[in-house]
Amino acid sequence: MILKQQFSPPDNVRLAHLCGPLDENLRQIEIAFDIVIRHREQRFTLEGTRARSAQALLQALWLRADKALGLEDIQLELTQAAQGQEPNLEAAADEPVLHTRRPNLHGRTPRQAEYIRSILGHDLAVGLGPAGTGKTFLAVACAVDALERNAVERLVLTRPAVEAGERLGFLPGDLAQKIDPYLRPLYDALYDLLGFESTQKLFERGTIEIAPLAFMRGRTLNNAFIILDEAQNTTPEQMKMFLTRIGFGSRAVITGDLSQVDLPRGALSGLTQAERILQDVRGVAITRFTTVDVVRHPLVARIVEAYERAESQAQGGAAAAAATKPAQRKPAQRAKTAN
Repeated sequence: MILKQQFSPPDNVRLAHLCGPLDENLRQIEIAFDIVIRHREQRFTLEGTRARSAQALLQALWLRADKALGLEDIQLELTQAAQGQEPNLEAAADEPVLHTRRPNLHGRTPRQAEYIRSILGHDLAVGLGPAGTGKTFLAVACAVDALERNAVERLVLTRPAVEAGERLGFLPGDLAQKIDPYLRPLYDALYDLLGFESTQKLFERGTIEIAPLAFMRGRTLNNAFIILDEAQNTTPEQMKMFLTRIGFGSRAVITGDLSQVDLPRGALSGLTQAERILQDVRGVAITRFTTVDVVRHPLVARIVEAYERAESQAQGGAAAAAATKPAQRKPAQRAKTAN
């Protein structure tokens, strides 16, 4: 299929915003839709089986190209297009918008919007799903929003100090330097949403606290927004301990990916147990993300899907082998003869 599209009236600023530096935005659209895009000024030619879908996306992006469209904006729109959603760079009228350093931060997929509503409307929210679905980032964004609105007095962000598949051994430095590598993703989200200087000031005043889960025993957290990240690496005992830390006026969010458990082989994840136990508890909301909610580079979603297919095929092959394996017969015992 070959489609031709001409944008009018001519506007070189919009054209530059739409195409991106060295046509990088167009290259991302080509890869996502498996098409070829050629253009001379405002006249575009799209060639490929999904050219019509790409044309609809280009038209929507052109209307919003009065300001620069970053590569991140394009990739997020491609994520929505993969789900069959209409292109939209703005939040819906009834969709919650979080007030942070990022203007008009909102959910990019329906399930992300549902996740934000769950956090805002429940004392305890749980986000489950693969990497790149925004579980941690949106939870931190809701925490920052609550702090900016004075809905809470402080933020407490925690996670279990478990390495991903390797042992780092002894780490030099004081306690803060030892636990810093485990908590770096939370720092990154705070810097992005608050800015470096504001985050440092809040740390100095004790308004934001980041600590490993092992230090939560015996505490009661009142008027706080509490986030437990990487909860798939908690034990059942740690999970129960965390859930009983929630005090008056507090709100808690638990995030985790059950496909990336780093506990010793055979150990039960506290998040797996909590999902089963808490699903019918009033005041608790559980949001389950899938690969269609991945809002990182589009390649991440394809990688996650490829791993899921491989795991499914491996499980199917193991089940088939077990079904076709002949049952081993016990050797017949010889009858004892009396002398």
